[in-house]
Amino acid sequence: MNTQFNGVNVVITGATGVIGSTFVKALVEKGANVGILGRSEDKIIELQDEIDKDRKQTVGLVADVLDKESLTKAKQTYNDKFGKIAVLINGAGGNNPNATTNDEMYDATGDKTFFDLTEEGVDNVFKLNYTGTFLPSQVFGKDVVEATAGTIINISSMNAFTPLTKIPAYSGAKASVSNFTQWLSTYFAGHIRVNAIAPGFFETHQNKALLRNEDGSYSERASKILSQTPMNRFGEPEDILGTLYWLMDNEMSGFVTGIVVPVDGGFSSYAGV
Repeated sequence: MNTQFNGVNVVITGATGVIGSTFVKALVEKGANVGILGRSEDKIIELQDEIDKDRKQTVGLVADVLDKESLTKAKQTYNDKFGKIAVLINGAGGNNPNATTNDEMYDATGDKTFFDLTEEGVDNVFKLNYTGTFLPSQVFGKDVVEATAGTIINISSMNAFTPLTKIPAYSGAKASVSNFTQWLSTYFAGHIRVNAIAPGFFETHQNKALLRNEDGSYSERASKILSQTPMNRFGEPEDILGTLYWLMDNEMSGFVTGIVVPVDGGFSSYAGV
């Protein structure tokens, strides 16, 4: 076992997703005590059974990032087992079909244009991504601010830099996460370091239908993405780990706060020509 984060107390929201679960596994391997926070108890248990059968380094935290009361109970559960939290990773987020157009550019004959997007869908996306980062930071941040080398790491997106077609609410919501990261880093300057990671295109359960045809081949949208990605591939969750370790390690990034680090294979730096 690599003991880089031996005994470090960490809570991860959205911890049963593709990226979140990769973080959980990696940090347990490096010795951290990880709070696995998600809405599905079954998924949490499945993840624990895979990596920590005796529950020595993990604790399941069934909670909704939009429910402050459930987050407060989750914090108490973590504190009872491992003590105070030093690192919070805000990994919860996502999009909604009712906030996504079918067309990349306006077509009056389209069956789902900008004018068809629902208020409920847009509200859901902003709450999940922004409020779902804000509330855990309020609740778990009370411990983090008292830690010797406390840090909060948010998960933004490369579309926070330049909005993607079809997903106006998600792009805007992730931009708000980046902005909140900068605000929080200033507010807690000298107490907590706050940074964000902005993943590029990764194949997840959520976007697989957009990136793959029924026969498993790349969709037209996937081919367009790859043509704009200098490294010419989609990211793997493990590609984010080095950046995560760097931002968590106070000896390596102790003077780094308020930044958003793209991990996108060059997508955000390529002009297309």
